[in-house]
Amino acid sequence: MTREKVDVLVIGAGPAGSVAASIIHQAGYSVKIVEKLTFPRFVIGESLLPRCMEALEEAKFIDAIKAQGFQEKFGAKFVKGDKVCDFTFKEQHTKGWEWTWQVTRADFDKTLADTVASMGVPVSYETTVTDIRFNGSDSVTTVEDVNGNKSEIEARFIVDGSGYGRVIPRLFNLEKNSVLQPRKALFAHTVDARRSMADEPNRITAVVHKPGTWIWIIPFSTGITSVGFVGDPSFFDGFPGTLEDKYRAMLESEPFTRERFRDVELVFEPRVLESWSATTDKFYGDGFVLTGNVTEFLDPIFSSGVTLACVSSQTAAKLVISKLKGENVDWDKEYMEPTMQGVNTFRSYVMAWYEGTLDKIFFSDEKRPDVKNQICSVLAGYVWDMTNPYVKNHDTALKRLARTIELSEIIKQDQ
Repeated sequence: MTREKVDVLVIGAGPAGSVAASIIHQAGYSVKIVEKLTFPRFVIGESLLPRCMEALEEAKFIDAIKAQGFQEKFGAKFVKGDKVCDFTFKEQHTKGWEWTWQVTRADFDKTLADTVASMGVPVSYETTVTDIRFNGSDSVTTVEDVNGNKSEIEARFIVDGSGYGRVIPRLFNLEKNSVLQPRKALFAHTVDARRSMADEPNRITAVVHKPGTWIWIIPFSTGITSVGFVGDPSFFDGFPGTLEDKYRAMLESEPFTRERFRDVELVFEPRVLESWSATTDKFYGDGFVLTGNVTEFLDPIFSSGVTLACVSSQTAAKLVISKLKGENVDWDKEYMEPTMQGVNTFRSYVMAWYEGTLDKIFFSDEKRPDVKNQICSVLAGYVWDMTNPYVKNHDTALKRLARTIELSEIIKQDQ
């Protein structure tokens, strides 16, 4: 069996793996990426957040992404019946990027992987990790290509950015269930022939369809729009027929989508994604670190997936470089804690969305501009800004605000 030797093995060529590989490679270390699939490949997570731009910039990916002509994104809009709550990133509390992109992930991910390959990082596609043996922080990984040929990769460190593949958590029984309720999504890409500038293609729209069920609408620069329904699995049982029958009936059942997407041409048959939330006990160990969705994937509502992937990989890459230099790394303080800060903040907002707390806040008639800007920063992905009370106190601030709004409305009714 052949064996090659590198400083760092990266598992997964998605955004998490590509960002980490680029940053570590720029520091002068040898890096190799192995990817189970071939690119381009379809995946959801098509609406980015401004915070991920900082990681993409450090990885030197911005110019290559710009060249693809993706739809620029400047905010997020939430709709419930005739009520609208519109956030513009330039009005956020945190200083940082004020825009990002809405992307077809197949093209976006391939752009990142191709760019890191052009830097000199080899990427082996259709290559599956079958075994990892650790000796301290050193490791020997067995991989198998699409033809069944096995080989070994000796590395000083491993970055696992394998996403839903969750390679190291599954190999070493590190997985555990998320505290979030299992949900299901039914989605497709549509030829959005009735789109106009009034439909604001430069932002994602989230429509409250009914309590616990919502719709994403993500326009791309190509005239294609991604539309998906997310809710409790039981919601989808109320629509009979094939997946396409269900999907078209759902579009017809929502006033906001009915006219625009009636009889719409589908780019592909509707697809299902469900039971996506998962986590693991620890995001690192002797010789490895987990990044991106391998740590924890939450929910598509606030487009947190790519941001957590990029930022966790940006942080992990710098710590791996320190480790390879022989410096002491406090993985709990320098990686686990900040990663969990981001995950926990987003989780609070996900839970507040499904519990109806954000419903009360977003669609209230009274909005304080300073509070709206602080919440906007979270929606822009700046979930590490501890000067923001809606980050620092993410687990209590939203509930307290919702109660204040409820009391104010009661007082008005009594007057």
